[in-house]
Amino acid sequence: MARIKLEVPSTFSFQTTIPIRITDVNYGGHVGNDSILSILHEARIQFLKKFGCDEKNFFGVGLIMNDVAIEFKKELFYGDTIHAFLTIPQFEKISFDIFYKLEVIVNENPTIAVLAKTGMVCFNYNTKRIATVPDGAKKMGFDRNQCPF
Repeated sequence: MARIKLEVPSTFSFQTTIPIRITDVNYGGHVGNDSILSILHEARIQFLKKFGCDEKNFFGVGLIMNDVAIEFKKELFYGDTIHAFLTIPQFEKISFDIFYKLEVIVNENPTIAVLAKTGMVCFNYNTKRIATVPDGAKKMGFDRNQCPF
């Protein structure tokens, strides 16, 4: 069976920490895949907020998640703290990808737990139509070369 293999950038333009909550843990005793998607969402909202945006107002347009790819590398458990790294390497005409690296500290070493990508499409909620990526977004330094971690 073919597996998803993401090529994630080596540098990122944003970092945040997110604690694992008891509600993130499933019947298997580890963080569930549905919770990983919620953690990605939380990290994305914090990332956008750093630039004065959110998903309803991204420099004048809205955002819709068009696709997601998640590559699980290590189990996460209640009490872990995630170090989430995000970046947007480039913009297309109407869309862009956000790349994520979620790390956890194991024996004092950062260890990758999750690699992910969300495809985001710009959308005008008033007209219910796809929109172009605003020029303001392209100028804000989302790309990994402006503020690497």
